[in-house]
Amino acid sequence: MEVVSDVQRLAVMVLPLLFAITVHEAAHGWIAKLLGDRTAEMLGRVTLNPLKHIDPVGTILVPLGILLLSSLGGGGGFLFGWAKPVPVNWRNLRQPRRDMALVALAGPGANLVMAIGWGLAIKLGLSLEGTLSWVAIPLQLMGLFGVLINVWLMVLNLFPLLPLDGGRVLGALLPPRWSVGFSRLEPYGMAILLGLLVTGILSRLLLPAVVLAVSLLPGGYAVIESFFH
Repeated sequence: MEVVSDVQRLAVMVLPLLFAITVHEAAHGWIAKLLGDRTAEMLGRVTLNPLKHIDPVGTILVPLGILLLSSLGGGGGFLFGWAKPVPVNWRNLRQPRRDMALVALAGPGANLVMAIGWGLAIKLGLSLEGTLSWVAIPLQLMGLFGVLINVWLMVLNLFPLLPLDGGRVLGALLPPRWSVGFSRLEPYGMAILLGLLVTGILSRLLLPAVVLAVSLLPGGYAVIESFFH
């Protein structure tokens, strides 16, 4: 199924994108709260209000710019962006090394749950075709983007590079001395990530994992047919 205009394309992406970012960040804060750190809660970040998590540049300008450039170029772009990071004070956690890994995994875990939900929305939309088309078509389109966006975010955030969630998990798993050395790379992490993105290395590294994850989800065949064929 095709979105016939850029306006429609953006319209069906808004809700899945907002949920993908908002629930991801809120999950970090919620798990941190359960494990003893209420920093995010005190700052109002354990919430589904997207305004609390949106970064004007990373959440709006960069993704829109990528979509615009890919549209003008006549091809698909690697969707990339970020939200305001949820603050976590590791000193308040009961078992800091273990709990930091659990807090980090909460975000990608939330994206996995949402990807499954959007996959079920695709299947529901398909079942409504021919009877309630006015519901079925938007549901399928949002489901397609919802699965893709959430799987991209999940796989990207699990990449083992600080400040991504995967880097936090790797830091918690490494022996303490190695973890300290690894943490010194964090100031350069975003520059490394952008370099991998611009050169196309990042998409080549992540695409196989994205396709595999999508193929295992409900409605995954429709996503693969729409975006990877």
